[in-house]
Amino acid sequence: MGRLEGKVAIVTGARSGIGQATAIRFAEEGAKVVCCARRGADDTVNEIKQQGGEALSVKTDVSRLEDWRDLLNKTHEAFGDVDILCNIAGVAEIGTNILDVTEEHWNNILNINLKGLFFGMQAVLPEMVKNGGGKILNCSSISAHIGVEGVPCYTASKGAIGALSRQVAMQYADKNIQVNVVSPGIVATDMTSGDPELIKALMAFTPAGRLGQPREIAHLFLFLASNESDWITGQDFLIDGGWSAK
Repeated sequence: MGRLEGKVAIVTGARSGIGQATAIRFAEEGAKVVCCARRGADDTVNEIKQQGGEALSVKTDVSRLEDWRDLLNKTHEAFGDVDILCNIAGVAEIGTNILDVTEEHWNNILNINLKGLFFGMQAVLPEMVKNGGGKILNCSSISAHIGVEGVPCYTASKGAIGALSRQVAMQYADKNIQVNVVSPGIVATDMTSGDPELIKALMAFTPAGRLGQPREIAHLFLFLASNESDWITGQDFLIDGGWSAK
């Protein structure tokens, strides 16, 4: 049996990158996975099914509360109650000066990265309490822990994730609900594929000498989603190739 056998997991941002890798890794360990993204996650679901797993793609704008209600309804119809919520959906910015940030830009980043995650926790907590436990995993960033130039809105959203997660973890610890955060460093995804010179500089700055791979982050999410982490809650795990150790 897999480490998540019989569990139902929702993974947001599952169309590509860390979200896709995590959804596939969960399915490999026996979870029934609801793969969410604004444009759906059909490719991810197809790969899971080709490997013999069970998965469902749901088009979801995480910043819309009504989308979360629809997502839960479809999850219940297909698989049942939610055991694991993995909030990975996010948008980033590069090279933005705080003086140039518009209200529209601020709202776009915070709506996806923070409000969407908040709505997700709000949506699943009642049934996790009713069912006697659950796992909530939130994706933050190394930028929540160290200064990173040019990402003021992104940094604000990711820093708030840690504080919010600790508060929810404390409040629901006696309900057997664990809430933890994963803060990746620079990972090879679509977000980091645009500027070869920037990537080269980031690799040089990372003690490990390379970018992380989405599946490496997924392994950590899997551990935190499994029963092996039942006495771990309210923690923020940096996985960054040694960047934060400098």
